[in-house]
Amino acid sequence: MTVQSIFAKRYAALSIGIILAAMTIGFEGLAVTTVAPIIAGDLQGLHLFGWIFSAYLLAQIVGTLVIGRQIDRRGPALLFTAAIIIFAIGLIIAAVANNMYILIISRALQGFGAGAMYTCIYTAISLSYPDSLRAKILGALGTAYVLPSMLGPYVAGLLASQWSWRLVFWGVLPFLLLAIFLSMPVFLRLKMPAVQQASQQSGVISLSILLAIGTGLFLSGLGMLPKMLGIVLVVVGLLLMIQPLRKLLPAGTLSLRPGLASLIGSRGLFFAAYVCTQNFLVLALTDTKGMSADKAGLIVASAALSWSIIAMLQARWDAADQGRGRHKRIISGIILMLVGIAIMVWIPAINTTLAVLGEIIIGIGIGLAHTVSGTVAFSVVKEGESGQVSGSLQFADSFTPGVAVGIGGAIIAITQTAGMSLQAGITLAMSFNLILLIVSLYASIRTRRA
Repeated sequence: MTVQSIFAKRYAALSIGIILAAMTIGFEGLAVTTVAPIIAGDLQGLHLFGWIFSAYLLAQIVGTLVIGRQIDRRGPALLFTAAIIIFAIGLIIAAVANNMYILIISRALQGFGAGAMYTCIYTAISLSYPDSLRAKILGALGTAYVLPSMLGPYVAGLLASQWSWRLVFWGVLPFLLLAIFLSMPVFLRLKMPAVQQASQQSGVISLSILLAIGTGLFLSGLGMLPKMLGIVLVVVGLLLMIQPLRKLLPAGTLSLRPGLASLIGSRGLFFAAYVCTQNFLVLALTDTKGMSADKAGLIVASAALSWSIIAMLQARWDAADQGRGRHKRIISGIILMLVGIAIMVWIPAINTTLAVLGEIIIGIGIGLAHTVSGTVAFSVVKEGESGQVSGSLQFADSFTPGVAVGIGGAIIAITQTAGMSLQAGITLAMSFNLILLIVSLYASIRTRRA
């Protein structure tokens, strides 16, 4: 039996194209994180600093959910082209922005485009690759997304310090053009299965916008806690978010119903724990341990390295057992993440050795759980629902981490207001990540039983 490759003649153009697109999104996101303080200072908008990221997240929610529903009716080719154009326009506007308000608008365009692009990429994977190759392409895609975390911050910092932060945005455009050149012919040939009734698609845009508004209010309120206005905004935001989440996600996601719903819920929770850990570990190392930013970045990059290695290895394991061990690998990955975070959760005792060890273990865990969960999701997609499932996967990767980071930040802020040390606040925030993983583990077990 001939071993298939994602770079065989039939798949090569699409594989390279979507990998380049994923690297572009990953690099741009990490690069902006590095240069955001410089941008805010240069444009005299430090008071709007948080909106550099919030605008991206909220627009990404809309882009992911709207495009996810439209793909099943229109196919991914036109929507992928539109997503890249919107993302590119956002980059150009950011590169020439002369005030923070224009920059925030550009970040919203980038977020919408990025969410839509990734949803189209996942749909193409579901439709174009057989089950035996999905583990391989998702492993390569995961590697393509995390590798920029090793070089992105350094390259962005170099461009900003030696020339201008605007080059960070200009420099992404050539890779976008190459990605669309390689992948578009394949996207055009994709045939969509029978679509759902139009009535089931109605209201997606309004629900997505309502969810974005609710999320924005919720995150804004978290930043104001424990003030009364913050509490009011959190409650109002939650009330606005509940109905859209119930309507737009697979039925039973909020209750972790066994099957695809619990799989999406589990993925959102363990990915949120991963993202939160990376954010708060850097804060702990730099602000409580006096470590330089570049050294802290290298420690965090060790998780990206182990993620990349395991993401590729799991494809071999998947081929060896013909997918029978997929759920076991997801559960094992979540357990490894629990161990890794537990090693680092007590911030007063953290040091370089413990941080590197914990990060490597977390990287192995997320490399297993994240990649394999995507493979499992695509294996159970019903006919005509590839776009919806792709949108749900991308939503789990963007919405839950954004909300969780906001909650973790609120925990730290509240402990500071209560007179506790920063180390104590970060320890509690890291403990919150353990809770997310325990719930995620429960959801993954329910998925396996189904």
